[in-house]
Amino acid sequence: MNFDLTAMPTTFDAAHVGLAVLAALFLILYLVKGASDKSAPQTAPEPEAKEQPRPEAKAAPQLREATPDAALQLLSLLQQEARFIDFIQEDLGGFSDADIGAAARVVHEGSRKALNEYFTLAPVRSEEEESRVTLPEGFNAHEVRLTGNVVGKAPFTGTLVHRGWKVTEVKLPKLAQGHDTRVIAPAEVEL
Repeated sequence: MNFDLTAMPTTFDAAHVGLAVLAALFLILYLVKGASDKSAPQTAPEPEAKEQPRPEAKAAPQLREATPDAALQLLSLLQQEARFIDFIQEDLGGFSDADIGAAARVVHEGSRKALNEYFTLAPVRSEEEESRVTLPEGFNAHEVRLTGNVVGKAPFTGTLVHRGWKVTEVKLPKLAQGHDTRVIAPAEVEL
């Protein structure tokens, strides 16, 4: 599946605006998870227990609490560049598709600017979409999601529907001591 990214749509419908918002929210959730992975304190390994668990009993995964600072900082940057929060909080029921499309263009351009300035993105897979790929045994299940009729064991051969995205570098600005990241955009008072 190939997309012409230089083609600009003349109108936006609510479904495309919703997809853009959903993609941005997934990115924010990904960043929160990434920030919590980096900021989690390192602890010394615990000594092994003398009694080994039975093979069929799996240990519960250890969950870490995510710190929201990076996600809140990203929301702030998206608000600055794209008026993202203003757009999402607006009730669009009374607006025409053309008005929504015009607003979505501003949100899209500003969001793209913010993402390009603070993140380096790369495709997960280098092959062209719609090409046949083979996933060997031990492939990274975090990077590739199998869909369709998934049976048996790897290697799996199928069609690459989407190349995926991953962040290779994050360049968020440093936060000043005492900065309240919960304030996404300060209120404005004109004098």
